[in-house]
Amino acid sequence: MARSMYHYIAEYWKKPYEGLLAEVMKERLIKWRREPAVVRVEKPTRLDRARAIGYEAKIGFVVARVRIRKGGLNRPRPSSGRRPKRMGVYGYAPEKSTQLVAEERANRRFPNLEVLGSYYVGEDGMYKYYEVVLVDPHHPSVLADPDIRWVADSSQRGRVFRGKTMAGRRMRGLLKSRGLKETHHYKWKKKQKERDLKKRHEASRGARLIVPQELLEDLGYEK
Repeated sequence: MARSMYHYIAEYWKKPYEGLLAEVMKERLIKWRREPAVVRVEKPTRLDRARAIGYEAKIGFVVARVRIRKGGLNRPRPSSGRRPKRMGVYGYAPEKSTQLVAEERANRRFPNLEVLGSYYVGEDGMYKYYEVVLVDPHHPSVLADPDIRWVADSSQRGRVFRGKTMAGRRMRGLLKSRGLKETHHYKWKKKQKERDLKKRHEASRGARLIVPQELLEDLGYEK
């Protein structure tokens, strides 16, 4: 069975820092770091992923490369004394992925466009780079295309800020994502329901044991 060009592009991108792409990626990252954080590009770097998202090489489609700072959100440990609970060092894990942040920044840079999706194109020691595919929902060529005219619907307005893209749906727990079965909001709601039903230990803290009066009389205790 003959394989398409997109198959071989995807094979190279499985290990982009090895083989034929290694030297090319090194040159790209050196160049990209000197560019602005959000920059419009003429054509996608990964054509297979862009086409899978819905990109078409015609007027109305825009591809932007976004640079996102890497690193965790843990804070420096305080020098003065305090109990570990009040250190304020841990617990700053973001609910949004860097990919979703890249999509939102691209949409803020091009507010008249809508985000279709994005894909990873590289990273170095300090930054991650994503390419975001955007489309103009008011352009005649988009409105005349039956495959993409759904973007012009009013329900798709600001879709990236409402978790409608692939990265947004992954954050909401609607896709499989490394073993995470529910979102944080789902877990909080589940715990609150257990508290209301008095099935959690927080619900019984400080509660007094109420013994029936008949049992007290049988034990010899007077009222």
